[in-house]
Order: sequence, then structure tokens, then C-alpha cells
Amino acid sequence: MKALVYEGPGQKEWKEAPDPQIQHPTDAIVKMEATTICGTDLHILKGDVPAVEAGRILGHEGVGVVTELGSGVSELAVGDRVILACISSCGRCSYCKQGLYSHCLADEGAPGIGWIFGHLIDGTQAEYVRVPFAENSLYKVPDGVTDSEGILLSDILPTGFEIGVRNGRTKPGDVVAVIGAGPVGLAAVMTARLAGPSKVIAVDLDDNRLARAREFGATDTVNSSDADWQDKVKALTDGLGVDVAIEAVGIPSTFTGATRIVRPGGTVANVGVHGEPVELAINELWISDVAITMGLVSTSTLGMLLKLVAEKKLPVEKFVTHEFTFDEILNAYEVFGNAAKENALKVLIRN
Repeated sequence: MKALVYEGPGQKEWKEAPDPQIQHPTDAIVKMEATTICGTDLHILKGDVPAVEAGRILGHEGVGVVTELGSGVSELAVGDRVILACISSCGRCSYCKQGLYSHCLADEGAPGIGWIFGHLIDGTQAEYVRVPFAENSLYKVPDGVTDSEGILLSDILPTGFEIGVRNGRTKPGDVVAVIGAGPVGLAAVMTARLAGPSKVIAVDLDDNRLARAREFGATDTVNSSDADWQDKVKALTDGLGVDVAIEAVGIPSTFTGATRIVRPGGTVANVGVHGEPVELAINELWISDVAITMGLVSTSTLGMLLKLVAEKKLPVEKFVTHEFTFDEILNAYEVFGNAAKENALKVLIRN
């Protein structure tokens, strides 16, 4: 088969690779119909994730068709069209029983790490992929759900909802601010509406992305290049700040900004992946009863979100701005790596 192979920092190649084989009774082999690129893939290519070794096939999102099953898989059939969850989980260990699939303790990749595709085992940017724990990591695609819709359920939609909206303890009537209107931030904007907030405020430096945020459900937007952007956000509340501040960028200044716009008793939900330490002004925050949450998506809500997508309650096809074939995957990386210039959100890469 052909696959996108990581060859070390700054190096990747679309080339021939060995076909995956069943290794355990709970495995499945899936022929990929479509995959996409995540910001995490760009971090890997920069050398920011040293656990990823040269020779690894990248990617952790996808839609495909089951072509082979291990002897222990009974709830799936060859020919099933499926969504691959970005988190692989056994469903049986103590963390899985809590719904914390991202910390699955099974001995695949590394115990305690559920994100293994394109990280600790070969991933989804390939013509075929081996899926561990198939019955707990694959979701049958209902009729009428397109590749463009299904691909969003692998990662960013559950991430925005679970780590942003749910961890942020969003409830009806809340004012929610989402800092960062990239794909994951927009997923938080879209799924925040499920909790019934009175307002969803999108904050970003890019006016084009702020315009998109309104399409995805934001009631208000604030450009954070303005020196008084925090005051502008508070002006959209009762002056005390937002109930939920979702950080979806992953740099110190945006996290600090989130802590400064949240009201007493509110929640800062960190979604962004941070590459350096952040200073926490706990001397100011402790008295305000502010909660701070963070985490890696578990995809435990993938099934629920899939039902909403299937019923067209979440118009996720808006996320896909560019389409490529597998043989054009290097071009797809170029576009996604220059997302602001290309006005790109998610790229769909078809087999």
C-alpha cells in the first residue's frame, strides 16, 4: 500500500509501505476512504513529539470500510463503513470503565495512552490501517452520513465538546467565550449550542475566522488584536466576565487571557495543546472560586455526536474547505500548514 511516512523532523514522504496485518484477535483492518490532517501532525513534523519515531505512518482520523477482522470481533462485519476514533481503547480497564478512554491501560502502544494512531503505532494517512480494539474504537456510519461529516467525528468535534463544553461545565443561560477560532475552537463554538448558552463569543486575531465563527453559531465576536479585547468581552456580559472561557489555541497569552475574562465561580476549560509552561496567577484566582480544567479527548461522546450529525442537527460539513486525493496528500499538507493564507479549516483527503 501507499502511506504518508514520517522520516524525522521536517521530513515526510508518500511512499510504498507494508500492508497492515491482524496482530491480535480484537483487531480490524480498514481500507481508508478518507482521512485528514490535524495540527498535531504538524507538531510531529516539527519534532515536537519525540515519541514518534522515523518510519511511522502519520494520521489519527478517518472513515473507511472493514476488510478483515480478528477472531475476537463479533459486533462488526467485513464491508461495514466505519469512523475511526482518534483514541484507541480496550473498553475493559479501570480508566475505560470511567469513560476515560484517552488513558486506556491496555498494552498497545504504551499503557495509559489512548492516542496511539500516528503516534505509537501506524496511523490513518494510508490506504489501509490496523485498528486495535475494533469493537470499542470503530463506529458504524449511518446511511446518509458523508465522508466530510464522518471525518469530523474522529477527533475535533468530540474534542471541542468534551474538553471545552463539557469540561467547562456549560449550562443553560451561560455566557461562553471561545478563544481561538481554528477547527477545534469552531467545534467548541458549534457544540456549545447543545448546552443552551445565552451567548457564545468567539475571540480571534483573524477577522475571516471570526466571520466563520458566526456561521458556526457564535452570537458575538471580538478581535483579540485590540488592546482592550478583554474589556470588550466583559461588556458582552454583566461586566463581571463569562461563565465559561474555553482556550483553544495553546499559547501562554491566550490561556492568561482566558483566566482574566472568566467571572467568579466560572470555569476555564483548556483545550489548546501547550508547548511551554504557562504562568498561573493563582494569587489572584484563588479568591474567585475559578475552576480550571484540561485534558485529552476520550471520544466517549462520539456516538452521541454521530446521532446528531446523522439527523443534520450539527452542520459539520462546513469544516471541510479543501479536498484532495491520496496522491495529492503532500499538497494537502502545504495548504493545511498555511491555513490562514489559504483560508483553510479541515482538508478532506480521499482514497
